[in-house]
Amino acid sequence: MDSFHRSLHGQDTRNGRECLFCRNMDPDFLQRRPMDRLVQAKLQDVASAHMTEEGYVKHRIAELAKKQAAMAAVVALPRSA
Repeated sequence: MDSFHRSLHGQDTRNGRECLFCRNMDPDFLQRRPMDRLVQAKLQDVASAHMTEEGYVKHRIAELAKKQAAMAAVVALPRSA
């Protein structure tokens, strides 16, 4: 390695912050890898803003769980014979 480049000791996370949506919706949020928790700092807390694919997938799962819970609470279908 030349002296111009530095050696990396992990991931550089200066441009990221934790996803507030995932923090509030995912009970296993603290067990995620640190990079999977992060979204790009200038974007909203949406799935596509996640820095890793795993973070994206877990965000989408949390969105679907929230939507399913809302539908179950609102829609009470009458039973039929």
